[in-house]
Amino acid sequence: MKSNIFKIVALSGTIIFASCKGEVDKVKEISPEEIAKESAKVNTFFQKQFKESLDRHPMYQSYLGISKDADKWDDISDAFLDKELLLTKEALQWINDSVDVKRLDKNTKLSFDLFKEGLESSIADDTYRLYSYPVNQMHGAQSEIPAFLINMHQIKNKKDAENYISRLKGIKPMFGQLVKNLKKRQESGIMIPKFVFEKVLEDSKNLIKGQPFDTSKKKSTLLNDFETKVSKLEIEDVEKSSLIEKAKKALKEGVLVGYTNLIDTLEEQEKEASTDDGAWKFPKGEAFYNNALKRTTTTNLTANEIHDKGLSEVARIHGEMKAIKEKVGFKGSLQDFFEFMKTDKQFYYSADTKGRKEYMDKAEFIIDSMKTRLDELFITKPKAGLQVKAVEAFREKSAGKAFYQQPAIDGSRPGTYYANMYDMESMPSYQMEALAYHEGIPGHHMQIAIAQELKEVPMFRKFGRYTAYVEGWGLYSEFIPKEMGFYADPYSDFGRLAMELWRACRLVVDTGIHAKKWTREEGIKYYTDNTPNAKADAVKMVERHIVMPSQATAYKIGMLKILELREKAKKALGGKFDIRKFHDVVLTNGPLPLNVLENLVDAYISSEE
Repeated sequence: MKSNIFKIVALSGTIIFASCKGEVDKVKEISPEEIAKESAKVNTFFQKQFKESLDRHPMYQSYLGISKDADKWDDISDAFLDKELLLTKEALQWINDSVDVKRLDKNTKLSFDLFKEGLESSIADDTYRLYSYPVNQMHGAQSEIPAFLINMHQIKNKKDAENYISRLKGIKPMFGQLVKNLKKRQESGIMIPKFVFEKVLEDSKNLIKGQPFDTSKKKSTLLNDFETKVSKLEIEDVEKSSLIEKAKKALKEGVLVGYTNLIDTLEEQEKEASTDDGAWKFPKGEAFYNNALKRTTTTNLTANEIHDKGLSEVARIHGEMKAIKEKVGFKGSLQDFFEFMKTDKQFYYSADTKGRKEYMDKAEFIIDSMKTRLDELFITKPKAGLQVKAVEAFREKSAGKAFYQQPAIDGSRPGTYYANMYDMESMPSYQMEALAYHEGIPGHHMQIAIAQELKEVPMFRKFGRYTAYVEGWGLYSEFIPKEMGFYADPYSDFGRLAMELWRACRLVVDTGIHAKKWTREEGIKYYTDNTPNAKADAVKMVERHIVMPSQATAYKIGMLKILELREKAKKALGGKFDIRKFHDVVLTNGPLPLNVLENLVDAYISSEE
C-alpha cells in the first residue's frame, strides 16, 4: 500500500476537489465541521470494532488488565474462526460502502488505511488458516496457558480466585478444541515437525506433576501459583482452604483430563511425523511462505532478495568484528576469536544461584543506567514502569533467551524484560547490554508502552502488531546506545555486533529452510560457522525458524528500513535534524507497516524544511 495521504494540500482549513466529470465544473469546499463529523463516525466504528473483538477474546482482556470475562478462555474452534471471517467481511463491506474518504482528517485517514488493509489481509490469509502449529516449543498452548494463568491472571479478591478455578476447569474443553485442530491439520497434510513432539510432550507432562496429580511432596506448578496468590488475600483462612480445595478438584478434573487428552494425541501423531521442516512441504507451501514474508516484512521483497541481503550483512558485520579482534590484540582467525568468545570463562556467569543473581543484578543496572539518558533520545516517554524478571522455571527450558511482556493498560502491571537463566552458557556477559536495550529500553518497552498510552488514535492502532516495525525498532535500539557512548568495553561492542550478526543470519537461514529446502542440520551449521553463539543457541533458533516461517526475517529488514529513513531525514534536514523528533515520528503513531512509516517520515521532513 503506497499511501499519499500526507501529500494532501490543505487550503484555509478546507479540502478542495474537482467534480468527477474531469472538468472543474464546480468546486465544492468541505467544511471543517463535515470533516470532523465523518472522522468521528469512522473513529466510533473503529472503537466499536475493537470493543466487540475484545468481548470475543477473554484472554486478550486479561492481557490488557481487563477482568470482564476472567473466568473464560478464548474459543479456538473452527466454528468461531468461521464467524470471525464473516464479521471481518462485514466490517470491510461497511468500510467500503459507508465512508466518504475525502471527508476524513489526516489522522483518521491513516487509521482508515491501516484498518482496511488489516481486514483485507485477514480475509486473504484465511486461505492459510491451518498453516500453523498450535503446539510448539516457542509459543504453544501447552506452555502458554499455564504461563498465562501465572503471569496474567491476578488474584486480588475472592472473585478473581473463583475465576481462576473456572479457567482451570475450562482447560479440558479448550484442549478438546485444540486436539480437534491438531487432527484437522494432520488430515490436511500439515503435521508438526518431528523434533517438536519431544519438547511439547515434556512441557505437557511437567504441568501434571506434583500435587494434586500425584502423591509427591512437591506441589504442581499451577497449584503452587494458586495457593501463593490466595495466601495473600485478606479473607478468612477457612475461605482460603475452601478455594484451594476447589482448585485441586479443578486441576484433577479440568487440567489433568485436558493435558492427558493432548498428550495421547501427540504421542499418536509423533509416530507419523517427518523430519521435513520447511514450509515448502505444505500444500501450496511456496505461495504460503511468500505471503508470510510479505506480511512479516510489510514489503514486497522476495525470498531470494532477503536471502542476499542477509549474506551481504553477514559479510559487513564480520568485517567490523575483525576490527575489534585486532583492537583487543587477539591473534588468530575470526573463527578462533569466535571460539574464544564462546568458551572463555571470563564471559560467563556461574550456573548456580549466585551466578544467576549476579546476572539479574547486572541486567537491572544496565536498564537503570539507560533510564538516566532517555531525554537525549525521546520527547515522548511512557508512564508505565519496567521490571526485570527471570523466566519461570516451568517454561525456561523451552522459552527464548529473552523477551518482553507489555504492561497492563490500566497500570496494574508494569512492562517486563524477561531473561532466561536456564542455560547460562548461552547468556554471555558481552551480550547483556544489547539484550537489555532490545527488550527493555530504549527498545520494546519504549515502543509498546508509548503506543498503549497514545491519546488520539483508536485502540486497534495502539495494540496492532507489524512484526518488521516492532522487531526492527528492537534491533535498531541495540544500535542507538553505541552512538551514545555505551558499549565502552570492546567485548561488549562485539556482543552488540554478535546480536546484529545473529539477525542477519536469520535472513539467510529462514529463507534457506523455507524456500531453498535447507535441512535443520544445514541451518544449524550456518549459525555455528558464522556466529560466536553456542550451538544450543543455533539449535533453538533453527527450530524457531521451522515453526514460525518468516517471523525471524522481520528484525533486520525493519532495522535496515529505520536506519535508511533516519539517514534520509538527516541528509534532507542537515543541522535541523533532531533525533528526538525523528523518534517521535516513529513511535507516536502506533505500530505501522514500513511503507506507511516512510510516508510519515517524508511528511516530517517536509514540515521541518
